[in-house]
Amino acid sequence: MTLTSALNSAKSSLATAALQTNVTSRNIAGAYDSSYSRKIANVVTNLDGTGYVASVTRATNSALQTKVWGATSSAAASSALSTGLDQISQTIGKSTDARSVSSQIAGLNTALLTAAASPNSPSSLQDVLRAAQDLASALNDATTSVQGIRKEADSNMAASVAKINDLLAQFKSVNDAIVRGSTSNTDITDQLDARDRILTSLSQEVGISVVVGPDNGMSIYTDSGVALFDKDPRQVTFKPTSAFSAGTTGGAVFIDGVDVTSQSSNMGIKSGNLFGLAQLRDDVAVQYQKQLDETARGLINAFAESDQSSSGGPTQAGLFTWSGAPGIPPASITDGLAGSISIAASVDPARGGNLNLLRDGGISDPGNPDYVYNSAGTASYSARLQGLVDNLSGNQTFNSAAGINTSGSVSTFATSSAAWLEGLRKNASDKADQQSTIRDSATQALTSATGVNMDDELSRMLDIEHSYQASAKLISAIDQMFTVLFQAIG
Repeated sequence: MTLTSALNSAKSSLATAALQTNVTSRNIAGAYDSSYSRKIANVVTNLDGTGYVASVTRATNSALQTKVWGATSSAAASSALSTGLDQISQTIGKSTDARSVSSQIAGLNTALLTAAASPNSPSSLQDVLRAAQDLASALNDATTSVQGIRKEADSNMAASVAKINDLLAQFKSVNDAIVRGSTSNTDITDQLDARDRILTSLSQEVGISVVVGPDNGMSIYTDSGVALFDKDPRQVTFKPTSAFSAGTTGGAVFIDGVDVTSQSSNMGIKSGNLFGLAQLRDDVAVQYQKQLDETARGLINAFAESDQSSSGGPTQAGLFTWSGAPGIPPASITDGLAGSISIAASVDPARGGNLNLLRDGGISDPGNPDYVYNSAGTASYSARLQGLVDNLSGNQTFNSAAGINTSGSVSTFATSSAAWLEGLRKNASDKADQQSTIRDSATQALTSATGVNMDDELSRMLDIEHSYQASAKLISAIDQMFTVLFQAIG
């Protein structure tokens, strides 16, 4: 080997060591960043024995990465639903809480039993009225809470859509840089990491799958197959609803004109924060509202008054009334009935009513004697009050659209509704915890497979340093040889 070739070999070795040092330094700097993948300097040996860094790649594991994105989407969906159900439960209360509808019904039943035992006691009748008012208020408040949570979910859906559009715009910039870098054969490993970080954030909002092209460009699809990105971002649109009431249908989210969130969508997404919010707004909260409305109908029916004469007049709303009075609600679900149920003014002394109508009947129409049960006006009359106790525990038929038992007492129905909500809340919470554990385990496995081992990198840095020192010594020796040679010639 000539001195010149030896010098070129040493210089090549130094250049290679410098690039390896740069890559190793990047790895050490990113060692504690879970989104950073280990970079690898690929050294190729020339025919003359010299080496050079041909490319810089990164450690990858597509299967684990896909699992992380899927688990992230599932955990986000379960978390969104669980959070909403927690809010409903905290506001409305469990069946054992004093403020719950089922507890209020039990309180009304107790007041009725006391009043039936002493029908001539104004204080006992007042207790019945107060318990009924509390129950009506509980149903009103529950409706307000449920619709408020639907509105909050709708607002959060708008925020999710805005985030998705922003992430897609970021993805466009990084993806284009990767395609350009692949064409020019430059180091794109940091951009690939950045793209994966964006995809992880995107999977938080919506379930995704990806396809990588020959130029390293990537296309993104929802878990239902709708294109989110293919060379350019697809437009994700959503029109928030300004106010919610029972029966209000929230707007759908569209991706490039395709409905992906409504109950009737054929391309509906299956996971992600956006899916969980839509499920809360359009499914779970709507179902629970139907149960509240059926509870209200059951109460109106239980306290309704029938014609006590032989004229066969229609059944009319009594203590509990509604906007469609004097008749009782139809068997079909009346949207928002729980929000509008109230106490008849005719029995409320604070509004000019007569408290004794609780005992005597005639609440529906005080001027019509056909609906008076205690026609003699006897102060000790208890049959009507006892009848109300029986009605409250009596069997009724409930609409199957409410999703729980279709027959039983209104008290049993309310308890079943509370149990349904609590069961759903617990299942959502358990699923959120389970999916979060899967996500964390998959993330840890991915980090172990593609992340940085500090000991390995420090050891590699020492090897590079030794190689650098050897090359430097060789150059120094060659320099001395050249000096001696030039002195001899000169």
